[in-house]
Amino acid sequence: MSRTAILVGCAELPEGDGDEHAVPAALTELGFGVSWAAWDDSRVDFGAADAVILRATWDYPARRGEFLDWCESVPALYNPAAVVRWNTDKSYLAELLDAGVPVVPTTLVEPGEPAKFPKSAYVVKPSVGAGSRGAARFDAGADASAHVAALHEDGHTALIQPYQSSVDTEGELALSYFGGIYSHAFAKSAMLGSTMDDSGLYLTEQLAKAEPPADAIAVAEDVLDAASALLGILRAELLYARVDLVRGADGKPLLLELELTEPSLGFRQTDPAAAMRFASAVRQQLA
Repeated sequence: MSRTAILVGCAELPEGDGDEHAVPAALTELGFGVSWAAWDDSRVDFGAADAVILRATWDYPARRGEFLDWCESVPALYNPAAVVRWNTDKSYLAELLDAGVPVVPTTLVEPGEPAKFPKSAYVVKPSVGAGSRGAARFDAGADASAHVAALHEDGHTALIQPYQSSVDTEGELALSYFGGIYSHAFAKSAMLGSTMDDSGLYLTEQLAKAEPPADAIAVAEDVLDAASALLGILRAELLYARVDLVRGADGKPLLLELELTEPSLGFRQTDPAAAMRFASAVRQQLA
């Protein structure tokens, strides 16, 4: 039975950033007709597709309301609109922290509220954002009030986190899951100070294949279980998830971000079979 799948990018990246180079062929092998489209392309009938898969919709932070309205209008969206709404505001980190997940300490500063800064080095970023845009690192004792004020002026809640120095030596570890099942992992170098891609939508990263240690896998599993419980869904209902971890000062893994909306999944940094695992997970969602 022939089915249709639309991989979704944005006007600047209508066919993504190249990470999914092997995914269309894998989906085709499993009986899908595959195309790419920008999410705001009014010429495309997204409602007619069997699966509409968010991949590189990286212009949404400046148009989040419009983007969420579009998500709500697409019946076969993956991940679903309710997941996207929750996950595109990093205040979800506070919810996961309250749920007992080991999260990098996170303080949210709403517009109009005063900010208190850590005594150690720290990072300030908007609660709604992608590709590390608007994120800045500050040294111990530095005053980031101007940066916070700028974020507030743009209508953002500011998110403040102590800088995890392990990023400088180990970087981040990203674990990719398809249909709630672990697929592979890859390492990410520090993004702060990286250069912007030509699209202007994300900072370039140095990525490499990685084998996650047992403690990292255990935390990632706890993260997905906690997030699924907060969302009221089964883990299997998440077509894709990327769990980004860093090591804390005590050497234990901490959640930096949980990406359930449009993350790069590291297909180029893992085995060729990952694309087929993803395509199979798409079929599982439709079943």
